[in-house]
Amino acid sequence: MKTRCSWAGKDPLYIAYHDEEWGVPLRDDDQLFEFLILETFQAGLSWITVLRKRENFRKAFHDFDYHKIAKYSEKKIQSLLQDAGIIRNKLKIRATVSNAQAFIKIQKEFGSFSDYIWAFTDGKVIKNKWEKASDCPAHTPLAEKISKDLKKRGFKFVGPTVIYAHMQATGMVNDHTTDCFRYGEV
Repeated sequence: MKTRCSWAGKDPLYIAYHDEEWGVPLRDDDQLFEFLILETFQAGLSWITVLRKRENFRKAFHDFDYHKIAKYSEKKIQSLLQDAGIIRNKLKIRATVSNAQAFIKIQKEFGSFSDYIWAFTDGKVIKNKWEKASDCPAHTPLAEKISKDLKKRGFKFVGPTVIYAHMQATGMVNDHTTDCFRYGEV
């Protein structure tokens, strides 16, 4: 029996996400964009809701291809608003399009989104030492700094809580609890 972070619960989808993805350092722009979009849609909802719709999001948003998303027309946006397989929030759907455009601008300026975002941690994982999930903050001063910079660059739905969740998911911070079997692995 493996000890996991308590939030992983008993849902097989959540457990697989915890065991295989959450907290693994990502440096691939495609994956970083996917998580940024999923975190955006998660705002105000539970992560399991997003995980259950992840494949639907993948289909609806061209496998999270930000080059295609950046060019979405009003007709495409309206069709997404009718797609029951995703979270049909007009502001979040529109933010996804503008965030794809801003993402591409960052790539042009910094060479990659990965180079941009990881520069905030000097390319290193911040390894926290939380004994229990309730010790972990919802956001940090660093997440606030990144959030402000992203907003300045035209991103939407990237408040400090969303950004901290993105940092956790993409392994910029290791927030597995110290008793979790993944803590030492990532």
